Amino acid sequence: MNTFAVIVARDVRLALRHGGGTMWALLFYLLTVTLFPLAVGPEPEMLARISGGVIWVAALLAALLSLDRLFQSDFEDGSLELLALSPAPLEVVVLAKSLAHWLTTGLPLAAFAPLMGLLLNLHPSAWGVLVLAMLLGTPVLSLIGAIGAALTVGIRRGGMLLSLVVVPFFVPTLIFGVSAVDAAAGGLTPRPHLLLLAALLLGAAALAPWAAAAALRLNLE
Repeated sequence: MNTFAVIVARDVRLALRHGGGTMWALLFYLLTVTLFPLAVGPEPEMLARISGGVIWVAALLAALLSLDRLFQSDFEDGSLELLALSPAPLEVVVLAKSLAHWLTTGLPLAAFAPLMGLLLNLHPSAWGVLVLAMLLGTPVLSLIGAIGAALTVGIRRGGMLLSLVVVPFFVPTLIFGVSAVDAAAGGLTPRPHLLLLAALLLGAAALAPWAAAAALRLNLE
């Protein structure tokens, strides 16, 4: 647990020190949401209908921006090999780095979600559900993204390949996240969709570190 906390603190500190990943992700998030009204028109009813999907797609794409650097910088400077040889299981290292990625990317995206809802005329009654759904769903993006990042580590300019690998696995999270927001905006209960998001999170937390660690071992051999 001490190693886990050290890795999380180190990665968060490095991300905040450089600042680029979080800043660019939030800027991309804002620009994507802002451009949609220009494309589909400013009608409030139209924006309200598509707001949940637009916010979730923008968050998904923003999270992808920094996934390719999840292990790449450690691979380039040799830190990843030292972490693999350390007494801590590599699965713990993967889980710690995924948590650090979520803290510096997914959590800010969830925090800014009500502002995005305001820009797209999302009903205020759905704002809380939107934030809760993103708090459950964005960690799944980081965990599944860690598998793709581990598979493509060491590949020069592997960002496009990473996107092709992980985006299909993001679809269930996207569907349930949007469904929860639409249900809340329509006066229905979002509970089933939130429970499914929680199940996806538990499944990803249990399986993704093992899969990513196996991919890292293959690339380090």
